[in-house]
Parts: sequence; C-alpha cells; structure tokens
Amino acid sequence: MAISHPTRASDAADSPLDLTICDREPIHIPGAIQPHGLLLVASIEGDHAVVAGAGDLETRLRSDWLGQPLATLIGQEVGPLIEGLSGGLNAQMPQPIAGRDERFTVALHRSSTHLLVELEPIEADATTAAATLAWLDAVASSFERATDKTTLCARAAAAYRTLTGFDRVMIYQFLDDGAGVVVAEDRAPHLPTFLNHHFPASDIPKQARALYIRNRTRAIPTVDYTPAPLRPAGFTGVDLSDVALRHVSPIHLQYLRNMGVGASASISIVKDGLLWGLIACHNDGPRQLPAPTRSAAATLASALARQIRTKEEAAAYRERLQLRTVEDGLAPRLGNEGTLPQIIRATRDELREMLDADGLALVTRDHVEASGRCPPDAVLRAIARWVHERGNEPIATHELPALMGEKDDVLTYASGMIAMPLRQEDATLLWLRAERIEVIEWAGNPHKAPGHSAGPQANDAAALTPRASFASYVETVRGRARRWSQEQVEAAHRIRRRLFEGRQQVRLRSLNRELTRTLREKETLLAQKDVLMKEVNHRVQNSLQLVASFLRLQAKTAGPGAIADHLAEAQARLAAVALVHRRLYRDDQVESVDLSRYVEELVGDMRTSLGADWGRYLTLDLAPVLVPTDRAVNIGLILTELVINATKYAYDGAAGPLAITLEQHGGRLRLIVADDGRGRGEASGDGQGFGSRMMVAMVQRLSGTLDYHDNMPGLRAIMTAPIAEE
Repeated sequence: MAISHPTRASDAADSPLDLTICDREPIHIPGAIQPHGLLLVASIEGDHAVVAGAGDLETRLRSDWLGQPLATLIGQEVGPLIEGLSGGLNAQMPQPIAGRDERFTVALHRSSTHLLVELEPIEADATTAAATLAWLDAVASSFERATDKTTLCARAAAAYRTLTGFDRVMIYQFLDDGAGVVVAEDRAPHLPTFLNHHFPASDIPKQARALYIRNRTRAIPTVDYTPAPLRPAGFTGVDLSDVALRHVSPIHLQYLRNMGVGASASISIVKDGLLWGLIACHNDGPRQLPAPTRSAAATLASALARQIRTKEEAAAYRERLQLRTVEDGLAPRLGNEGTLPQIIRATRDELREMLDADGLALVTRDHVEASGRCPPDAVLRAIARWVHERGNEPIATHELPALMGEKDDVLTYASGMIAMPLRQEDATLLWLRAERIEVIEWAGNPHKAPGHSAGPQANDAAALTPRASFASYVETVRGRARRWSQEQVEAAHRIRRRLFEGRQQVRLRSLNRELTRTLREKETLLAQKDVLMKEVNHRVQNSLQLVASFLRLQAKTAGPGAIADHLAEAQARLAAVALVHRRLYRDDQVESVDLSRYVEELVGDMRTSLGADWGRYLTLDLAPVLVPTDRAVNIGLILTELVINATKYAYDGAAGPLAITLEQHGGRLRLIVADDGRGRGEASGDGQGFGSRMMVAMVQRLSGTLDYHDNMPGLRAIMTAPIAEE
C-alpha cells in the first residue's frame, strides 16, 4: 500500500519506541480506584470479613471498617446475592445504604479470590426511575423509526448527550484494521468537530477493548484526580476488571488531557458478542455519571446495538435481493451451449455491473476475455497465476497491490479483485475495481510515534506518553479500491457455482444427444437384424417343412414297422424345431419366446400326429414363462421325447391320460410330464436309445436336471432348468 503524507523533520528525529507497551499495561490490576467512590474488598468465605479497602472510608463510612463483616458495614444481608455471583458477574443491591453524611449505591462483584463492593454517592436531584424508563422507551422507539444506520447513530449521539449532559458525544465505530472512525456526533457549539475523523488502533489498546466487552460502562468524573490506593499497604494484585471505580491508566488520563477533556464516559456497543464501537462522552470540566445513569446508558446501548444489527441486516437483505434478481435473469444464459469464453462474452456486461466492478476478465490457458477497465492481458495472466499459486481458492480483496507487490497496472486498474477459479475449465474469472485514492482525516498524525516524558525516566517504558496533538491530519492512501460487500462476495460464489452447474448441464446435454444418437443407431441395427432374422427363420422353417414332407413320404413308402416308427419320431422332433422358427417368423420378438404358447402349439401338432385317441387324453397346465429362443428349442425337443416315451411305454402303446405342466419358480422353470400308466419298468426302454441320449445332452446344455418319480400309478418326469443362461 502506498501512503503519502507530509514529511516533517521532527517526525524523522523521533527515536523508535515499543508501541506494544500500552497493550501490555496491566490496567485490570491498578491497585487503586477513583476517589469519588469507595471500595471494600472482603473474603469469600465465612462472614465475608473486609480485608482491604480504598477511598476515604473512615470519613465517609466508618472508622473501624477493616475486619468487619460485610453485612455489618452495609447494613444488609448479602448472602443470597453472593450465592448468585460468579467470576465476571455483578449484582446491584436493591436499596442504597447510608454513610456518615451521604447515601451510596452498592454494587457487588466476585473476583477469583475476593468479593468486591463498590459504593458510589447518590445525587440529591437524581431522576426518578419511572421518568428514566419513560424516556428510554421514547428514545428506543425513535431508534426503531430511523430509516438507516447513519440516522440511527445521529439520534443515538443526541440522546446520549441529553442523558449524560456531556459537552460532546461521539458514536465511534471500529474498523477491520483496529482503527476507528467517528460516525455520528452531538456537541456544544464551541467545540470543534471530530465527525468522520479516524483514530489509530493504538489509541485503544487490546486489553482495553477486552475490558470494554466485559465492563460496558466507564466513567471518569475528572481527569485530574489523585487515585485512592488499596489499603492496607502492600495489598496488591486484586483483579478490578469489573469495578467501575477502577483507577484509569495514567497514559489514558494524559491522552484525555491532551484532547482538552476534563471528564469522560464510555459505553460499549456490543453486537453479536463483538465490540462494534463505543459511545464516547467528553466534557470540558469535571462531571459525574452516577450509577443509575450508567445503567440507563447501558440499557440504551443494548437497544442501539440491536437496531444497528437490524439496519445492517435490512441493508444486506436489500442488496441480496437485488443481486438475486440479476442472478436469476442471468442463470439461463450461463447454462447456454458454447464454450466458456463465449458464455462470458455474452454476459460480461451484466456480470460486471452486477457486482459494481470496473472490469471483468476470464483468463484461460490460451485466451483472455476482458470487458470494461482492465489491465493488459499480460497483467491479467499474472494475476491469474498469483491466484493459482495461493491454492486456487476464491479471493476477495480491496488492496491487491499490497498483496502482490507494487505494480503500476495492478495499482491503476485492479486495486480491488474478486477471483473465482474455475478448476473444471482451467480458468479464472476476475471482477476488478480500479484504484480509488482515499483521503482520510485523522484526529492527529497517526504515524507520529508517541514520545517520552522529560526527566530522569526518559528511557523508561513507564514514562511513555500519548500523542499530544489531535489537530486534523489529512492522509492520502493509494493502492486501495472500494471494498466489496459480503453480499457481493457471496454473489460471486453463486455465479461460480451456476457456471459450474451450467457447464455440467451442457456436458450432460451433449452426452444425452450422443447417447440418443447411439441408441437410434442401435435401434436401426436391431430392426435390420430383426428383418434378417425373420427372413432366416422363414427360410429355415420352409426348409424344415420340406424335410418333414420327405419324411412323411418315406414313412408311407416304408409301410408299417420299425422303420416307419423311427421316421415318425424324427418327424416329431423336426416339428418341434420347425415350430420355434415358425413363431419367430410370425412374432416381432426374435430374442425370446413365450414358452407356454410354444408348448401349447407343439402339443397341438402332436395331437394331430398321435391321433384322436391321444388327443382326448392330453391335458395342459401352463404358466407364462418367457425364455431365450435357443433354450426354447432345447425345451421343445425334451418335451417331444418325453411325450414320445409316454405314448410308447406308459400304456403299452394304447392311449391314456397324459398331463403336461409348466411352472416358474423365481429364475427357474419346471416342466412336468406325468402319466397314470404302469410306471417305469423293463418295457420302458433301456435309456440307451437315440432319444434318451439326446435328452441328456439337451438337459446338460440347459444346465438343468431331469428326474423320474413314481406317480402312483404311473411315472412323472420333471425337468428343472434356469430360465436364462447362468
């Protein structure tokens, strides 16, 4: 980051100082309090005897305070309150107590080792609680009606000036770098303004910020007080973090004096558990801020924090809604066909304007697509390489030159950047913002180091002194762009996701088209195959019919006898095969056959060949089973042989009942041929004939089994096989 500001000889002459001394100052254990109140330190155990104190206890409370039980000194039972206390919590006594000449409010705190009791004097003309509550309600309502955060903070400054009576009230917001800026102010006419002035982070050290979250109100009635030490002497190390009367750091007191402040108060603005800012109250002369007023101020600060969150969330919601509207309009185009550079080229103006960027660029391995105000292509490639070198993760920054190093083109055109790597495309999408030279008005020179106090302790860290000047100091800052909002960064992430999803959809559509084309080609080939197969089956069926005709002629010529019987059996086997090819020729489906219909037709042909006597006795019980064509031929041949055997042997050549059953059990089928004849005996054949050997071969080819069982009377043959080839 380039910083230009006036150079002064006195600045150069300043010796280096350790500016972390303030951060290490033990402000939580100062060992003293502000003298306008009193402090009692009591034991946690027993009757809570007072072991130490601070302030003019003898004059304002009682002379024999040391060693007394706490209840004796404050005149109230503290046991129930103490039981509810834990480290960091406090309790307010419901009733004030009387001192020698004044009345005090009582606040109890519990540290890790002691009970701490604060006594603060009550003002005689204190506002009633009812009036305070009514006023707080009215102010809270005005906060709710504020249209934006600027108006809200201005109303808060005016309300706190009314509540506290201080000459100046500032609403001070912390920035990301720890510095702060006055965003609202209400002041007396004679005071100079600090509105929009910045204060460096070193003005409020780290440990002070931690205490601002823990102890949310702080008052210094006068910066010129003499601290009241803890007594007895040597009683040190007590943690006073929660004590409102805690002695203030001498460096901070001098800081206030250098500002011309006689009294101050601060109220923390804590939003979502984080210190958002402070309500800083300054007065020219001494001014008290009593405990009841501080309580009202803390209550109002909580209402202010809630309204700040509400206003910020409302502004963020409006911005998100606007961005979403643009996104929704872009979404269909981000998923269009074409290359990624073509998609970006078609949408670049909308993408750039959507995030209020000055330039937009897509950097790929062999192409740069730029729009708006962008640095040269070589610089864009260098930025993309820098992004990839850092893990290829999304990056958002408003000060890219400081991260990359000083480069003129980067400084001018790309001080701000949102980078979205697109890994699937080996590309980087960049939103760019040009440099915006900032003029920051500081309350004093933030670069001038604190000095040392004069005297023998000049080189002692304890003698470090705060800056003395708060005169307006103007600084020119280069190398920065307008900040990206969180909503804009989130929108860039969504655009990245939409681009990824769009490219995936394009790929899917391309794959679907390719798949559809392949399927159509396959369907065409299958249709051609079906035509060819039907033609083949037709010709095979014609050939088989021709052979069957020859067999019938040969059987007639041979006359009665064994030769004619063998020719008839061959004719039946040939008919079983021919029937399959006839069905394939007629049906649209060539890969599979409905086995029940095939068996029904096959048995019908057998009835014709066996004669009318057998036709009356053949019965069918067939379940629909779809089997591959080649397996249907084997099953048909097996069935033919079983029927031939039954007609030859079951009833000694006569006709008789013959039942054919087809069943399906899961992925297996069962074919049953059962008769009521004389069963399997010597006259049933020796199983060595051609038909028996053929059946064994067919069953093995089907990976099945063929079993014979006593049908009582008769014989039952059961063939079991998988429906499809295993």
